[in-house]
Amino acid sequence: MYEYVIEGGYPIQGTITASGNKNAALPCLAASLLTNEPIILNNIPEIQDTKVMIDILKYLGAKVEKLSKNNWKIQCEDIKTTELPNDLTKKIRGSIVFAGPMLGRLGKCLMTPPGGDVIGRRRVDTHFLALQALGANIHINGRFDFTATKLVGADIFLDEASVTATENAVMAAALAEGKTIIQNAASEPHIQDLCNMLNAMGAKITGIGSNILQIEGVKKLHGCEFTIGPDYIEIGSYIGMAAATKGKITIKGVRAEEMRPLKYSFAKLGITWQIKGDELTVPNTQELKVNNDVGNAIPKIDDMTWPGFPADLTSIMTIVATQVDGTVLIFEKMFESRMFFVDKLINMGAKITLCDPHRAVVCGPCMLHGDHLVSPDIRAGMAMVIAAMCAHGESRISNVYQIERGYEDLVGQLQKLGAHIKKVDVE
Repeated sequence: MYEYVIEGGYPIQGTITASGNKNAALPCLAASLLTNEPIILNNIPEIQDTKVMIDILKYLGAKVEKLSKNNWKIQCEDIKTTELPNDLTKKIRGSIVFAGPMLGRLGKCLMTPPGGDVIGRRRVDTHFLALQALGANIHINGRFDFTATKLVGADIFLDEASVTATENAVMAAALAEGKTIIQNAASEPHIQDLCNMLNAMGAKITGIGSNILQIEGVKKLHGCEFTIGPDYIEIGSYIGMAAATKGKITIKGVRAEEMRPLKYSFAKLGITWQIKGDELTVPNTQELKVNNDVGNAIPKIDDMTWPGFPADLTSIMTIVATQVDGTVLIFEKMFESRMFFVDKLINMGAKITLCDPHRAVVCGPCMLHGDHLVSPDIRAGMAMVIAAMCAHGESRISNVYQIERGYEDLVGQLQKLGAHIKKVDVE
């Protein structure tokens, strides 16, 4: 067990390369179950969540080989069991995406309800709706028991644009008999990566990047080599950190088109950047002043389904807003508990009014002081890291496992950028 110890007041400066997209890596790893041929996945981030997914694959009988840093070879030729290990399944939310490929390939999957962040209810109903439409039977008795004698294509309308439900449906439909149409599908970059990987395996998926996906089922998929795209949530986190600490950072390996939904929300806080090729630079000359709406109205930063502003960055925007001159409303619509972490920021000196579980009014700039913090989830944990880096004095952050589930070599990266951060062992 260890903690982060951070001495605040030091702006970050330097150059880093974006890690692979965590939320693309997890379903792409699961998708390797859809074929008995080798799959090579490049740019897999070395984080706790991907480690757990790889451990689950090993448990199921997959041959897994690390080719080099961030690059893996997986072959699911001999699957020994259709039951996921309870201890690993409970560690991450992403374990739910094994249901679709296991139904498609093996016709069965038994698992405990998935774990993950403590940010409120995360319903699985949409997964069940989609998989049942394809012909799956689902029994719930403390565990989820998925079975199917045959999957048949269907016209599916998802009751919400769930990312992981879309992924499960696409993977199951890839080997289903006939044509599947998924309406109200999620369309995030990580779903696009998954669909492009499946097509590289021989699937027939069209409409990628839209909210209507069409899948022509095929009898067999083959191996492929695929490279995971950059993690735009990580990139957004570092942009916020650079601005909040009044630093300058260049991030390599960026997809410019994926930064467009972030640009307008960051601009509301006076934060801009420049992109040349695949390099994004945040200058240290930011005005950091809230740009009010027409009529001098308080602006709102709220999350939406893609291509709207991602929910995973609302925690980051909350702490950044404490270092910006003006008032802004943060409106996180998806989870009932995500915003509760602001109590910790208030204890540090932040001027935040939590209106209800979803809305917080932030007034800045605020002088923060060091404190002992506990990370409740990945993104709130990163927000706490940024807060500690802005604060006067020393901060300690516990439960950092939750942070390292989503950020590769965070301490090493921050030390490289000049942050005064270290890991210390605790009893």
